[in-house]
Amino acid sequence: MKALFRRNADTDHNLLQHRLIRQAASVLLSYPDDRLASRLTGVRSLLEHMGGEPRRLLGSTVDALADADSFTLQADYVDTFDLHRGATMYLTYWTDGDTRNRGTAMHAFAQTYRQAGTQAPGTEAPDHLTVVLEFAATVDPAAGERLLREHRIALDILRDALNKRASVYAPTVEAVCLTLPPVTDQDHRRAQRLAAAGPPAEAIGLQPFTLTVPPRRDGAGNPVQREGADDGRR
Repeated sequence: MKALFRRNADTDHNLLQHRLIRQAASVLLSYPDDRLASRLTGVRSLLEHMGGEPRRLLGSTVDALADADSFTLQADYVDTFDLHRGATMYLTYWTDGDTRNRGTAMHAFAQTYRQAGTQAPGTEAPDHLTVVLEFAATVDPAAGERLLREHRIALDILRDALNKRASVYAPTVEAVCLTLPPVTDQDHRRAQRLAAAGPPAEAIGLQPFTLTVPPRRDGAGNPVQREGADDGRR
């Protein structure tokens, strides 16, 4: 019986660690606006309750963000996530592309949020990684875990793309991946093929799915193109 209690305690500890990691990652992967300094302070507080490799990985992103000026960070963020399809944080992009199927896929995210008694924030699409991570950390850990597992291929593609760019955000996505079961060789090969071939295209004769999210603005107030979403959403 003691062994059972020990296993239950270990499970509870791991679940708490996963929630802390996902909450910290959601903050670190958000756009570095003028509230970044206060958000980094919050993440440092979360790191005090973590251990092992995830703490080191998340800490490296915290240090890199803290050491850079805001203009450089904002330009790098837009260049990394909005101007390169390979590093998009829209999880349904790699499985459904800009197709009608993507509408169904994103509806599934929104439905999961509603079933948990909440809804995605109006400032971002429901399949955006930061939204999913915060949901998994603060609302419904089990449902959030399921969403992340179902879109593990997209996470692997994003992680690999960020590593190739030597991005400051790569360690954070790696920490998120460590909260999930290891990928199989088959999953790894599928991620490589998908990254090389790109997402599925819309069938002939059908109009592409239009993602409706508020555009991010640059310093001059001009809309910034988001990769992984059709221009018609503006």
